[in-house]
Amino acid sequence: MKTTLENPMQKSAKRETLEDFAHQAIAKHFKKFVKPEADVLQDKDPEYLHQMRVGIRRLRTAIQVFGFAIQLPQEASNRRLAKVAHTLGAVRDLDVLTAELEAQQQADLPKAEQAELATLLKKLHKQRKQDFDQLKQTLKSSKYQDLKDAFEQWLEKPEYAAIAQLPILEVLPDLLLPLISETLLHPAWLVGATFENGKDTISPVEPETIGQFLKQNSLTLHDLRKQMKRVRYQTELFVDFYDDRYAAQVDEFKTIQEVLGQIQDSAVLQDYVETQLQVSLSETCPTVAKHLDRNVAQACKHWQTLQSHYLDAAFRDSLRQLCSSPQKAAEESVDRSKSPA
Repeated sequence: MKTTLENPMQKSAKRETLEDFAHQAIAKHFKKFVKPEADVLQDKDPEYLHQMRVGIRRLRTAIQVFGFAIQLPQEASNRRLAKVAHTLGAVRDLDVLTAELEAQQQADLPKAEQAELATLLKKLHKQRKQDFDQLKQTLKSSKYQDLKDAFEQWLEKPEYAAIAQLPILEVLPDLLLPLISETLLHPAWLVGATFENGKDTISPVEPETIGQFLKQNSLTLHDLRKQMKRVRYQTELFVDFYDDRYAAQVDEFKTIQEVLGQIQDSAVLQDYVETQLQVSLSETCPTVAKHLDRNVAQACKHWQTLQSHYLDAAFRDSLRQLCSSPQKAAEESVDRSKSPA
């Protein structure tokens, strides 16, 4: 005799309300945000700072997604979180820049370039000390403690708007489709692209044109990078309500963010070096400049492959369709879980 078994996770998901899921998401990311705090203050491993920064980003994302359905106290506002995130980000950005310069310094460089990088690293270490002192003050302040207390109190006794009683599966398309539309309409997808007879052509970026490409487009591409970070974090919140295609799409959002990050990090490094030395990178550190140009050229090649994919009308339509049908995806998952006893 065969017995039909229902996946308990999917059964629970069908009954779960917006307020249930909002509470789970905020609790999860608040915990991840505050957990590395003691290790961050010890400042022995930059990874803890990275974890804390990611934690506060994800917490802010959850608040942004569910803000219309929750009622947080003023002390737990996104504005206050933003101030903490800014101090974390200032130190983390210097850590990334330092790591890149140290990696360049360890390469087989001429002595003159080694000396230039050593000078820059001393300046970076000095700036980091100043920014880390500011971070310590922030994390030990009464306002920061008030922020944490406010979140703990809300998690203990949460308050919601009336709409939070709706089933999560019913509102998922309304949460995701505006985000997807904003992403697909970003001007960075059109960088270097021309259209003729309904088809797009993207001009390749060559190593010798990297400097001009970054000068013209780095800000636009960086803005898309920030948008891809938002869309990745927001779509990750709901991965359990969709099938494997959705999870693969979230992974692709992460890939785009990382590729654009490689381009942006090189632009930031070059800008920092030239600002500090008051001369072009190619003049002071030509070996480093050529290495960076090669890396950016490779990243741009990867980016343009993704860019062409996201300009394809059929793909854009499939992405909208995917985000529009969580109920169908959930039901398909339940069907796949049925098996003989």
